[in-house]
Amino acid sequence: MRVIVVDDEDLARGIVREYLAFHQNVQIIAECSNGFEAVKAIAELKPDLVFLDIQMPKLNGFEVLDLLDVRPRVIFVTAYDSYAIRAFEVDAIDYLLKPFSRDRFDAALLRATGEAGNEPHDAVDNLLRNTRARNTPLERILVRDGSRVHVIPTPMVDHIEAQDDYVSIHSGGKKYLKLERLSELETSLDPKLFVRIHRSHIVNIERLARLETYAKDSRIVVLNDGTKLPVSRSGYEKLKRLL
Repeated sequence: MRVIVVDDEDLARGIVREYLAFHQNVQIIAECSNGFEAVKAIAELKPDLVFLDIQMPKLNGFEVLDLLDVRPRVIFVTAYDSYAIRAFEVDAIDYLLKPFSRDRFDAALLRATGEAGNEPHDAVDNLLRNTRARNTPLERILVRDGSRVHVIPTPMVDHIEAQDDYVSIHSGGKKYLKLERLSELETSLDPKLFVRIHRSHIVNIERLARLETYAKDSRIVVLNDGTKLPVSRSGYEKLKRLL
């Protein structure tokens, strides 16, 4: 099994390296200390498994996965339990909370090889129960544009439009196209700031200038920059609750 270890702390990478040394069928093919290194190494080396930290400089672990065309199998290794639910939403094999024992590490590796099966285990169940109410909304959206990465803080987003399997993110007069469904992105946004007003549109309520009626039971919102967007009946009910 070819493995990449990603963590910004030398000591943390050393512990994973030490525990992996007991497994002769595992080869560490790269170690990365930040998210950008990880994206490059994973894309080029195509590992079988990645031990991935979450809180890192430049890019966090979720953003690393978001920038990859093909996601590898992942075991998250982190000191924070608040990301557990999101980790399993991106199909993580396991979620190791620092500090972890060698036995706990070996159990995660066994799950990665498929020898332990895919049934839930107590450590994961307890973690999910304890963190289900503490999910934090997305703070920034990353969009890859060739070799460039655009980092858009979510409060700077004006509105988001669905375009088939893509979303068009409008911010400060610019548009960024990202491969993601609107429904998927919606679940990660702060519901106090963003509302889905139509099956094709999510809007930042701080950008709303006014709500207009242009026909019987038909409404539009007008944003501060003059953009006009349709509002569905369900979207109107959501707006009434927020405004």
